[in-house]
Amino acid sequence: MPEEIALSEGPRPTERRCSTNAVDCAMKRILIAEHDRDTRRWLEELLLEKHYSIMTAANSRAAWEKLQRNRFDLILLDDQMLRVNGVDVLPALRKKHLRTNVIVLTSDTAPETLLAALRGQASACITRPLKREAFLELVNDSFTKKACTHAIEVISARPEWVELLVPCSLEVAERLEVLMDQLETGLPEDVRVAVGQAFHELLMNAIEWGGKFNPNRKVRISFLRAKRMLMYRIADPGPGFKFAGLKHAAISHNGEPTKHGLIREKQGLRPGGFGLLLVKANVDELLYNEAQNEVVFVKYLD
Repeated sequence: MPEEIALSEGPRPTERRCSTNAVDCAMKRILIAEHDRDTRRWLEELLLEKHYSIMTAANSRAAWEKLQRNRFDLILLDDQMLRVNGVDVLPALRKKHLRTNVIVLTSDTAPETLLAALRGQASACITRPLKREAFLELVNDSFTKKACTHAIEVISARPEWVELLVPCSLEVAERLEVLMDQLETGLPEDVRVAVGQAFHELLMNAIEWGGKFNPNRKVRISFLRAKRMLMYRIADPGPGFKFAGLKHAAISHNGEPTKHGLIREKQGLRPGGFGLLLVKANVDELLYNEAQNEVVFVKYLD
């Protein structure tokens, strides 16, 4: 990180370790870069209880000094450190700590903040006030997933219109789904669940069938939020498909709900194939273009 973005020295970063001899204490190192003293101390004590090795920093300069000298398995980054003196911090972190997961801590659920985390390839973004169990689950999950090395391009970050170019990678898709769910705050829980399920199925179809799991190929996603509706548009880089050719999918056998399962078994495919039926059940409108490599779904809010 360029020297000119450094803030005042503030408190020097500290390191503490748990008092037990647990193996994971020595193996999992976490940096807490958080400006709020009470939050920083709460996080430190909570993670020490779980036997992690902890370093803390109260400002971006202190955090950067630690990052220059140490290897971390996870970085917890205060959203007020996302941008300092006009410089984006996450891209600078990525140059040196390419394979380290970063969780952004924020009090701001505005799309601009969440998408800044997305732009910088943060693995997750969690909103204050932090809930103990949800936070610990997120930390634990971060150690089971590889840091994403493929960037999502943010084309539009307006609250009512989010547009992204997404590499066809499962790791990227998982990260995207978590952040997209946070963009849907304020919606009834049943609507969030329905939209989330529909988005998951269509995103997986686009990445698997359209993009062939090739991260050099991109899916274009638009998310529009109006007063009375949500709309998603997903365009994949493939040639499209015909429903008549989806013999392995339940949607091709509406009158014979088990027939697709026999076909999937013969083809050596995993059980399932109910994806598009699930989407239709969860949304109000589902539209494909002629080639069927672009799909739009709408969920009405009243």
